[in-house]
Amino acid sequence: MGLGAFGGGMGAVRFLAERGALLTITDQRTEAALSASLEELRDLPDVRYRLGGHDAEDFTSAQLIVVNPAVPCEHPLLERARHSNVPLTSEMNLFWQHNPAPVLAVTGSNGKSTTTAMLHNILLQAGGKIWLGGNIGRSLLPDVDQICPNDVIVLELSSFQLTDLDRLQVSPRVSVVTNFTANHLDWHPSLDHYRWAKQTMLRYQTANDVAVLNADDADVRVWPTRGITRFFGENAASARNDPVADWITLPGRHNIANAQAAAVAAWAWGATTDQIERGLRTYQALPHRLQCVGKAAGRRFYNDSLATTPESAIVGLEAFSEPVVLLAGGYDKHVDLRAMATAIARQAKAVALMGTTAATLKALIEAVPDRCCLVSEPLPDFPTAFGWAVDRTTSGDIVLLSPGCASYDWFRNFADRGEQFTAAAQRWIAAQSAD
Repeated sequence: MGLGAFGGGMGAVRFLAERGALLTITDQRTEAALSASLEELRDLPDVRYRLGGHDAEDFTSAQLIVVNPAVPCEHPLLERARHSNVPLTSEMNLFWQHNPAPVLAVTGSNGKSTTTAMLHNILLQAGGKIWLGGNIGRSLLPDVDQICPNDVIVLELSSFQLTDLDRLQVSPRVSVVTNFTANHLDWHPSLDHYRWAKQTMLRYQTANDVAVLNADDADVRVWPTRGITRFFGENAASARNDPVADWITLPGRHNIANAQAAAVAAWAWGATTDQIERGLRTYQALPHRLQCVGKAAGRRFYNDSLATTPESAIVGLEAFSEPVVLLAGGYDKHVDLRAMATAIARQAKAVALMGTTAATLKALIEAVPDRCCLVSEPLPDFPTAFGWAVDRTTSGDIVLLSPGCASYDWFRNFADRGEQFTAAAQRWIAAQSAD
């Protein structure tokens, strides 16, 4: 249920098909909208597709339903399946049940992808087979037969995935929580439920497991733990946190915190200081996370499409001392945008407003009394928003896509949004060269 555009749905389909399952893929989106995912599954025979909507009979006649993590738990068709005693699972749960190797995992409202990738790069320095997957965009389920007990799994876990993992009563051997702020309240029924989902990371740890928590986050630092607790951050009172800032080249204070979190987790797993330093010094920024995608005519273009929360957009703005022309807004996840609006009003030179949150953001930004930011009207599409933004720049400015919102209204996903920004920036750069 829900093929999706990332690797999880396709990973589950391939895993089950290779084991002889008779598969029905059902998704509300059309064949055209899912064309890229369907192309990757073309080689699988005897898969039945029900696209553009669901048939209730599929949910009562199946022997197992693999649910995309973005589907709300209370979806009426899932309720119908439960009443028919049809078991439900997910790609991550299937992986966890078949994976023989220890898991180190990262969650949090912001910074979890970067922290996960940093931790993976550090562990690579120690040798051995280190696998990277989960919410970072790659399913490891198709590879599970190649994973050995002596390998190490590094996962990024979302609150959606953790909600379902709670049914297995499992937690990682090393769990990292980067921070906690309100998010995904269009999916979680309450902030407490969102927190409960994140705490699945710690709930089933044993006394020998490690919880790496953010000492600077008033919420996270007091989360109950069963294992060994290690802290990172300015309030961690650990000398091991201190040298990390000298080992990274990424902009922004938030990336120091991400690096500290990864380093403390790696130390807990047994990595040496030299391995951690090499891992951080050689780390390259993830695509779509404060990624410089070009420069011309004194402008620099940064793709921060992974900034899908207000807090991540704020830290994106704070990463630059130069004037910033921002592209912000998107799908409405029903989170509070006031702090983001205040930061934009006071720190951005101009902002191009996108998506369903555009009107709300405009009103909030314009209500800030000491606003110094030029604010667009809600713009109709991405090319218009990009053009509006670039037209407001002069030499020395930063053009920053840091939306602070999800991408689902205008784009397939955050990667599609970032790729469209990158392509638009490169076309503009090429035009300057031509002139």
